Amino acid sequence: MTTLPRPTTSLTADDARRIALRAQGFLGAPDRRAGVRGVLRHLGAVQLDTISVLARSHELVPYARLGAVARKTVESAYWKDAHAFEYWSHAACILPIEEWPHFAFRRRAYRNRPHWHHELPEGAYDQVVKQLRAEGPLTATELGGAKKTSDWWDWSGTKVAVERALMYGEVVCVERRGWKRLYDLAERAVPQALLHDELDDAECLRRLVRLAGESLGVGTRADIADYHRLKGEQVDAVIADSGLVPVEVEGWGKPAWADPVALATPPRGRHRTTLLSPFDSLIWERARTERIFGFTHRLEAYVPKPKRVYGYFAMPVLAGGRLVGRVDPAREGATLVAKQVTLDDAKAVPAVAQALIEAATWVNCTDVRVERVEAPGLREPLVRELARLLA
Repeated sequence: MTTLPRPTTSLTADDARRIALRAQGFLGAPDRRAGVRGVLRHLGAVQLDTISVLARSHELVPYARLGAVARKTVESAYWKDAHAFEYWSHAACILPIEEWPHFAFRRRAYRNRPHWHHELPEGAYDQVVKQLRAEGPLTATELGGAKKTSDWWDWSGTKVAVERALMYGEVVCVERRGWKRLYDLAERAVPQALLHDELDDAECLRRLVRLAGESLGVGTRADIADYHRLKGEQVDAVIADSGLVPVEVEGWGKPAWADPVALATPPRGRHRTTLLSPFDSLIWERARTERIFGFTHRLEAYVPKPKRVYGYFAMPVLAGGRLVGRVDPAREGATLVAKQVTLDDAKAVPAVAQALIEAATWVNCTDVRVERVEAPGLREPLVRELARLLA
């Protein structure tokens, strides 16, 4: 077992919170020249999800950091000029194309996987590769159909084959088109200099652990492992050589590691006030979110409606470097509807109102309507503040 050096740096809980905020792009002036592509590189991964309320989650992530970037600009920035690819990281994520070699360990693991949920029909894999070579890029529908029935899990042989080829790395998702994956051969989609699996597992893991540490600023073993969904023992095997440094954080009670660059300068600057996607990487790991912000975050979209506490797509509100409440939004024509608002206290009212107005403007809504506020006494102050900002 590797013996790790003792921490020589101690951080207060507030130090750690500010370092995490800066690392995630919420503290200090955003780099607008780098834009959406800069956000992607800074975070290392942007999660995709099918749910769309105000917008898709991968659109909400740069919006939360940069402000009102046009949604078409977001999509173009991700996919144009082979800048990014989609693969399994924290979940299904958009990843910077230069990280393709560092996921070789995962592609190898998929190739060696003995059991799969879906059976691969004989000949289907070779047929998909042949068709993509001749006609690609194509969606699963264009390849011959994604499903056998309307049930979401009942994949066709074509869909099984192309998804297997994606996991193996022979095929790449080069774009989402109407939420369908657009597949092409990796030999066409990945720049030649990056198209290899030459890095051994240890080198891949060192890079991803370092990237996770840089994107988090400071984190525990579990935080770092969760970022790209590594195993704890994989982190243990490489963290001493990753370039991250051990630190002690007040109140964490667990060993932590930090990006040395993040420790070199105190985190200062303007805080963003914004609604966060429930799939934002700032709040990916529930235990980390509770530890840093004292805030319990859980997506309730898949919770039966009578058992929901905060709403279907409750979006945490970030203001002043704190998570100060939640908004469960919807859209009705040109109106952004706050179906349920949960506030920590009255001090959060101006920030929540500002976040709602900015989000409404971004999605071309001209009005905001509040339906329910968890603390009834705060409904009227919130409505008044919204009216003032809309005036």
